[in-house]
Amino acid sequence: MDSKENVFDPLDMSQYKIDKLPKREKNKTEKFLTLLGPPLAVVAFVLLGFILQPTFLHNFDPEKLTSGAKEVFDRVGSNVFYRNNCYMLAIFIASLILWITGAIPNYLTSLIVIISLVLTGVLPEKEAFAQLGHPVMWLNIMSFVLASMLVSTGVAKRFALWFLLKFGRNASSIFLSFLVINVVLSAFISATTAKAAILLPIFMVIAAIYGARGGDKRNNFGRSIVLQNLLYINIGASGFLTGSGANLLAVSIIAGATGSRIFFSDWLMAMFPMAIGLMLIGYLLAMRVFFPLKPEERLPHIEGGMDRLREVYNEMGPMSRKEKKAVILFVTILVLWSTDRLHGISPTAVAFLGAIIALLPRIGILNWNEVDIPWHLMLFSAGAYTLGAGFAATDLPSISVNAFFDHLGMTQSTPFWVLYLLLTAVMVYSALLFESKTMRAMIFVPIAIGVASRFGYTIESLALPVAFMTEHVYVLPFNSKPAALLYETGHYSITDTFRYGITMMTIAWFLNILAGETWFKLMGITPNGLFGLF
Repeated sequence: MDSKENVFDPLDMSQYKIDKLPKREKNKTEKFLTLLGPPLAVVAFVLLGFILQPTFLHNFDPEKLTSGAKEVFDRVGSNVFYRNNCYMLAIFIASLILWITGAIPNYLTSLIVIISLVLTGVLPEKEAFAQLGHPVMWLNIMSFVLASMLVSTGVAKRFALWFLLKFGRNASSIFLSFLVINVVLSAFISATTAKAAILLPIFMVIAAIYGARGGDKRNNFGRSIVLQNLLYINIGASGFLTGSGANLLAVSIIAGATGSRIFFSDWLMAMFPMAIGLMLIGYLLAMRVFFPLKPEERLPHIEGGMDRLREVYNEMGPMSRKEKKAVILFVTILVLWSTDRLHGISPTAVAFLGAIIALLPRIGILNWNEVDIPWHLMLFSAGAYTLGAGFAATDLPSISVNAFFDHLGMTQSTPFWVLYLLLTAVMVYSALLFESKTMRAMIFVPIAIGVASRFGYTIESLALPVAFMTEHVYVLPFNSKPAALLYETGHYSITDTFRYGITMMTIAWFLNILAGETWFKLMGITPNGLFGLF
């Protein structure tokens, strides 16, 4: 007979910590891709960098280069600039193959990218290695400090449990409760992985209460609660400029091209209503279409399950002094983020100040040993930013865009709506292939800027709607860290997540199109809407 310590308790939250989730075995296709990735990446690098050397990279007008790339072109000459573009394309395609196939850890791919850009001469060492100090990197680091504060003090757990116990009276209200919880956490936490780690033990216990245990004991309650949370974690982040580092990176790229700032309040006005709408649509589709609950799935299977959650909540006792300080600090940070148009302090600087206060000796809220910063994610992001620096130095996205449109014969008279539909569709559906929101922002926002400049439209009119589609990374397990994490719960199959996710992704694209004709037009983002209907 198993000892008491070895008996699995489905209502014990500690059983659902990230480090205790069972490691999923790769299927045959994934194992094949893992073996195929390295040699395919090497072949792609050699072909593009040294043998094929695409001619379109040579046939461009130097006067149309961005200022930074033009400066590099004037300094190194046409031959070296062409060679660097070939290297840049080769490194990008090879890294993309490694990221998609998962042949090696993504942070290791990033390190290979950084040193490759240095050794090929695309970037000088100082610029390549400096990307670890990118302002968005610092926002991510400070956000993990602040998220650690919410975890160590218990504020996030207390709020989630309180809200569920207060409003989660039945299956339907439980799902809506998680929607609200995710929106609130998205306002304060810039790391979607951190949100997933906070909420996972709670919704796993709820799933167990309603008879969902994963694996061969899957049911629609389990499928729905995990996949809805995956959707909410990402869509909630889209409603706030500080919802993820990728949002801030996209905005910083746009600001660099336009010379004007995009404020927290601007993003909030544009995207918060759309985020709420998408989350509600996701809730209705999950409950009514994809994962409708049978009568028996609407009833708790474990007697006293919610009472167990209430016990956990009661064991936390009254709010401690540290919890109150954490709440005050986070509300202050949110107020400063929301009023950045008035005081001009950047979101990164606000998070920096908040983290310093949280870590102050004696009067602070946590010590450094309590801070959980996933440095492998930081290194992964640094590689993505370094690729972005390489794109800026070579102007590869703009050159490729111009060559593409020249090949299609598209002229300056191309309607705005054609460009809008094309760019937003490419951005949103590219999430099916990419593992990084940061990478997609780094690639497709500059492309949108290049297209806007080529066709004479304002940069914001195309680049911002493209940036707004960054967070749709919930269709396949490798599309984001939360997606990979929640897939390990065993509550759903790839078919489940693909059917639900691709539907939500398509609806999000159509809503973006509708907003371009109405809401974005009223905000002055799109010129006279897309089709001139209103």
